[in-house]
Amino acid sequence: MTSHQLRQLPAKLTVGLDLGDTISRVYAIDAAGARVSEASIPTTRLGLTRYFGQATDWCVVLEVGTHSPWVSRQLSALGHDVVVANPSAVYGKRRRRHRNDRLDAEFLARQDRADRQLLHPIQHRTAQAQEHLEVVRARDQIVQTRTKLVNHVRGAVKALGSRIRSCSADAFAKRAAAELPDALRPALMPLLEVIADLTRRIATFDRQISALISIHYPVAQHLQQPAGVGPLTALTYHLVIEDPTRFRKSRDVGPYVGLVPRLDESSQSQPQLRITKAGDALCRRLLVSAAQYILGPFGPPCDLRRHGEGIAPRGGKNAKKRAVIAVARKLAVLLHQLWVSGAVYDPDYLLVRRAA
Repeated sequence: MTSHQLRQLPAKLTVGLDLGDTISRVYAIDAAGARVSEASIPTTRLGLTRYFGQATDWCVVLEVGTHSPWVSRQLSALGHDVVVANPSAVYGKRRRRHRNDRLDAEFLARQDRADRQLLHPIQHRTAQAQEHLEVVRARDQIVQTRTKLVNHVRGAVKALGSRIRSCSADAFAKRAAAELPDALRPALMPLLEVIADLTRRIATFDRQISALISIHYPVAQHLQQPAGVGPLTALTYHLVIEDPTRFRKSRDVGPYVGLVPRLDESSQSQPQLRITKAGDALCRRLLVSAAQYILGPFGPPCDLRRHGEGIAPRGGKNAKKRAVIAVARKLAVLLHQLWVSGAVYDPDYLLVRRAA
């Protein structure tokens, strides 16, 4: 489509944008639902500017994906009303049987024209929050890689009838180097060198996280009051939530991080289902890890621990797991409440209130 043709388009359009890795499909309709234009444009900043920079105040609908964060920010900067649809909520487990890029773009445009809530729109985080969250994600990838290498070394040593004594992951490289069987040194010493290097890099990331909290996110320091919540969990929670005012109630944070059971009720059928696992997986995993510490042997007495201990004895093979999830969900709600109120954390608030 030429620049002259773009200038002839109506001022008010609803545009479906199906993002591809290199080429994206555009389908525009007017207020009456009639097709106005179709186009294939490069998925680049220049390609988007050439098409969408010729007008303002269009409603542009796209799906969550790899490119959607920067694309949505660029389109908003060009003066358009941008809606980012949640495909898992729109389509469910099964996609439409008859679909391609053109039909997907048309579907997005017509769904927004019918009722925007059908798209289950989401809000992307800011560029700065996305960049800083990548520091946390990169650290997590290194930690997972180190864990796999440590497990491999321990398994290889056990297979020859030996064993490396228990120690922390940070101390593993030094401990294992002194206890490796001579026959396995040529194969495993290079892995121990990699593990030692990864440990140093994790420590560097930890210093970066502390610096980010100190310079950009002082609220994350306030969120570290409950037991089990350290700098990593507090910063990740802050970056994932980003704007606490987006939630009308603190309890809404539980569903946002996927720590509530799925719902599939019909008539008299009310099955007990697993959690939704919606939202950010890393944030959810860190909250669950904090809950496991709270319920573990070193967790201090507090309302959160007592809440979990009240659920664990109810019976069933999954009672302990349900207790951990319940504490993680309650912790997510508590952190939001501490954030918006700025209050000092009282670990025995409910206990004292019930006794009064």
